[in-house]
Amino acid sequence: MSKTSGRLILLGIPIGLVLLIVAVLTLVIVTTPQPEQAEIQVRPAAVFVAEAQPSSVQLSVSTQGEVRPLREIDLTAQVSGRVVYVHPAFVEGGFFEAGQTLVRLEDADYRLAVTRAEALVAQRRQQLIREEAEAELAREEWEALGDGEASALTLRQPQMAEAQAQLAAAQAGLEEARLHLSRTRISAPFDGRIREKMADLGQFVGAGSRLGRVFSTDVVQVRLPLTDSQLGLLGMPLAFEAESIETAPAVSLTTRVAGEPRAWSGHVVRTDSAIDPQTRTLFAIVEVEDPYGAAADIAGAPLAVGLFVEARVDGRQLDQAFALPRSALRGSNQVFVVEDDDTLSIRSVHVVDSTSERVVVSSGVSAGEWVITSPLRAPANGMAVRPLGADGEPLRPPVEPVEDDAEEIRESNASALARAGR
Repeated sequence: MSKTSGRLILLGIPIGLVLLIVAVLTLVIVTTPQPEQAEIQVRPAAVFVAEAQPSSVQLSVSTQGEVRPLREIDLTAQVSGRVVYVHPAFVEGGFFEAGQTLVRLEDADYRLAVTRAEALVAQRRQQLIREEAEAELAREEWEALGDGEASALTLRQPQMAEAQAQLAAAQAGLEEARLHLSRTRISAPFDGRIREKMADLGQFVGAGSRLGRVFSTDVVQVRLPLTDSQLGLLGMPLAFEAESIETAPAVSLTTRVAGEPRAWSGHVVRTDSAIDPQTRTLFAIVEVEDPYGAAADIAGAPLAVGLFVEARVDGRQLDQAFALPRSALRGSNQVFVVEDDDTLSIRSVHVVDSTSERVVVSSGVSAGEWVITSPLRAPANGMAVRPLGADGEPLRPPVEPVEDDAEEIRESNASALARAGR
């Protein structure tokens, strides 16, 4: 065998092996049975729904404000003197009754002034009595000896008028002295509490000095800011004033006191005189009666001045409206409705009120329709859905689609997804 032939044999063996392997693989691929393609069944999206039912809906507005006293004043000395008595309730946070003496000033000088004024009144009264007697004597003498009409000076009328004026001045001085004496006892004209104490026993105070700051406890008020839309929900005009407590809009005030939720009831009695220039809101004034008494007994805690409270104000009453779960609202004014053929319909609605729990609509849905409340990916009109109740059970029995129905569902969902993508 020549060298050339040996080389050819060595080269032919690898090539033959490669060709053999390719032939075997080709035969395997050709003879292997192909798997049947499974028909993809497009299932409608399962959604939770709520039935839309018209009802009478009470609109409300949620806001917040701070509790303030209806009346708050400074206790001020009208006369000067040294403080000789302080009531035990005259401390910060103390309760007092109307007319109760909270502070008493030293009154010795004022008592002496009253005594002097009484003596002067007695003196002027004696002078008047003497002048009356002399005037009567002068009139009798003129009637016995005089001729014609007597003059006023003859009848001592000027002297009589002077004596009367001096008596009136002395009586006025006595009243003034008694008034100054009464002002040594300082009190408030209402039941209340002490907010601040500024004077104490032994301190000398002058006329006009501040002794403390007090506020009344019969009524407290809360100023609630309201926007223009909130005023519309309440149906409240800008210049509102309730005719009586019975006709005033009811308000529920809530907060936490010592870690416990508390609630009080009040009424909107009026609105503020002007719109706030900074916040562009109008304040409504809410009053709560007896916050430290009856209202405290009901709530379990007093509605103390300075508390920050959440307020819910009752507004207009809608006779025919739909109250839906808040999750039913999509965007600002859309809901998803399940049609009779279990397809999706996107509706625009008129939203009257919206809170964290519910949304109130007046149009866009009809009574008995199912509104979708669960999330839905890529929603589009005509999309097939399967409505479920709150318990997760289907609201309609499932229908096994035939081939034509399945193809129709696939085409409907595909076109709906295509429209959503555009």
